[in-house]
Amino acid sequence: MADPRAESEPLLSRARGDGGRDCRAGSASCRPGAASWRDLCFDQAAVFIEDAIQYRSINHRMDVRSMWLYRLYYSNACQWILSFTIFLILFLAFIESPSSLTSTADVRYRSAPWDPPCGLTEGVEVLCLLVFVADVSVKSYLVGWAQFRTNPWLLAYLVVLVVSLTDWIVSLSLLCQERLRVRRLLRPFFLMQNSSMMKKTLKCIRSSLPEMASVLLLLALHLCVFTMSGMLLFIGEKQGDGQDRERLIYFRNLPEALTSLLVLLTTANNPDVMIPAYSKNRAYAIFFIVFTLIGSLFLMNLLTAIIYNQFRGYLMKSFQTSLFRRRLGARAAYEVLSSVTAEGEAHPREVGVRPRDFLQVLQRVQLDGSHTQAVMEKVRSYGGDLLSAGEFQKLFNEFDKRVIKEPPPRPEYPSPFLRRAQIAFSHRYFDYLGNFIALGNLVSISVFLVIDADVLPEDRDDFVLGILNCAFILYYVLELLLKVFALGLPGYLAHSSNVFDGLLTAVLLVLEISTLAVYRFPHPGWKPETLGLLSLWDMARLVNSLIVVRFLRIIPSLKLMAVVASTILDLIRNMRAFGGILVVVYYVFAILGISLFRGVIVAPGNGSLSPDNSSAPCGSFEQLEYWPNNFDDFAAALITLWNVMVVNNWQVFLDAYRRYSGPWSKIYFVLWWLVSSVVWVNLFLALILENFLHKWDRRSHLQSLAGDPDSTYQTSAELLFREVLEEPTEDELMEKLSHHPHLRLCR
Repeated sequence: MADPRAESEPLLSRARGDGGRDCRAGSASCRPGAASWRDLCFDQAAVFIEDAIQYRSINHRMDVRSMWLYRLYYSNACQWILSFTIFLILFLAFIESPSSLTSTADVRYRSAPWDPPCGLTEGVEVLCLLVFVADVSVKSYLVGWAQFRTNPWLLAYLVVLVVSLTDWIVSLSLLCQERLRVRRLLRPFFLMQNSSMMKKTLKCIRSSLPEMASVLLLLALHLCVFTMSGMLLFIGEKQGDGQDRERLIYFRNLPEALTSLLVLLTTANNPDVMIPAYSKNRAYAIFFIVFTLIGSLFLMNLLTAIIYNQFRGYLMKSFQTSLFRRRLGARAAYEVLSSVTAEGEAHPREVGVRPRDFLQVLQRVQLDGSHTQAVMEKVRSYGGDLLSAGEFQKLFNEFDKRVIKEPPPRPEYPSPFLRRAQIAFSHRYFDYLGNFIALGNLVSISVFLVIDADVLPEDRDDFVLGILNCAFILYYVLELLLKVFALGLPGYLAHSSNVFDGLLTAVLLVLEISTLAVYRFPHPGWKPETLGLLSLWDMARLVNSLIVVRFLRIIPSLKLMAVVASTILDLIRNMRAFGGILVVVYYVFAILGISLFRGVIVAPGNGSLSPDNSSAPCGSFEQLEYWPNNFDDFAAALITLWNVMVVNNWQVFLDAYRRYSGPWSKIYFVLWWLVSSVVWVNLFLALILENFLHKWDRRSHLQSLAGDPDSTYQTSAELLFREVLEEPTEDELMEKLSHHPHLRLCR
């Protein structure tokens, strides 16, 4: 292992005269550096700046070879390869046995799925595993063995790879005939370890488990009390009365009663579970109402409140950590560059960074050109004075801003008439006119859909609708040409809304020309369907209905709608971690479901014990024809889990799999309901509330930003939270830097 002091020579080379801790006398690193030493300092500063921009940890090796490997690892190409490898190994579940390559999941109509030969998918899988081996090897080298031993995620990464490769070898030795492949359950780990936000989310979930467990215990106690009460209450006096039917259907034994009331918590079987007893005596409704009030309306909502309370400020906490990482990386870069400044002066009187040094470093940073230009202009505004630590940190605020590109210049016309026309057709009122025409188009489509709903296709007359479609499409073409005239082609294409309108208009024009070429011009009694090309006319009307998307552009002008829309956009940006957690739990439960329930659902008439549709009880799995809801392949398992998560009629799944595979199958579905519908859905609700309340409280801030004529940047979500975050102090930053495993400061 390389000596950390050797890796940190640039930081050791700053001999301080006053107030700083000098380097050891006679140290080679305290002598003025040569050009290679200066380049090393600049490379280190560039890496620290990249870490700060990307909110990465700076605890990694800083020698020349390690920095080259570090920048190569975080290059776009390497990160794309790693992301694609993660996607590929997760996608293998759709192809490998049992494959999902069939047109339907219905066991009655499904053909024999394709069975890949042994070694095909395993070959792709081992390539993915080798990429992960290279990934963990590079990470372990860059952070060093001392840091690797204390990092639980890297240790778990190594263990998962060892287990996966061992299971892969066992699979090949058994000619791919084993029923359970342990490595399939471990695949989602590769997704989690590659996302810092997912790790933070798991940490928050783990911290909230004790509070959730207390409410779940109360919920279990509530279920037990009412289950026993129900079994004692619904004892039939005679055969056929309401109490007896209630007992036989819902309270026959303890597991059945417990399942019935558990389903009632989700209101999926309400009021079915109450009807038999309620038909005999209306007083029995009190039992079910009290149970629902306490369980569904109190305890379940209390669980939601606890989850929201635990995740309240979740985004701010993650942004706080990200802010500290940015400040730490920026401070490390400042320390390196200030050492260059100190070495260049015989008797340095003040500490700082020369602007020209920072500009040279900035040219080595992997950053888009617009941000680089903005930061360079900011640095040049300081002149030749040394940049202090505070000024250096403020420069990084420019990286939090998304540059608004200046629109291309409009064409200049010599004629006054053309200039006035250009002003008119580029005015916002012209857009309002286009929206009004689009509204008329949408209304006409809706009216004719209502009129033709009860008319047979052969009796319809599409003459009026055909004329209207021609008129509207001609207007859209005219609008496109006029906007290109007013804004110029580059200016027209600079707006995404215009690009969408142009593509939609082009598609409509092609479809309309094709329709006229095939069906001729509309006339009374015009029936395009009679010529046999049904899809062409319907496709034209379907694409025409997409004009409704034009109305999304009016949202920013409505203040309340703008708050809601911005909340949705921020939610989508911050949903990657939560979506990743959902992918993980879906993947694990789907693989478990395939291992437990594969082949238990068999179509009637093929030796199955399941009754056919005519003799099945009403509301049963067979009568409702839920045959595609099975675990015979990965895709079918995902859809089955989705249907259970929605909890509509999920008691049908509980009953069917109890009959086909045994009563213990209920544990699997109840666990899935707890993880997906209770924990994750409430977590998603907490995220929505946090985003919306934050936006709602700061809508005036949004308006001030939108109305600032001097604002050349559009603020990001991180910058909106910046006002409520705590800036780390200089002592905290220097304390953290002093414990860097591969750097040693001279002061």
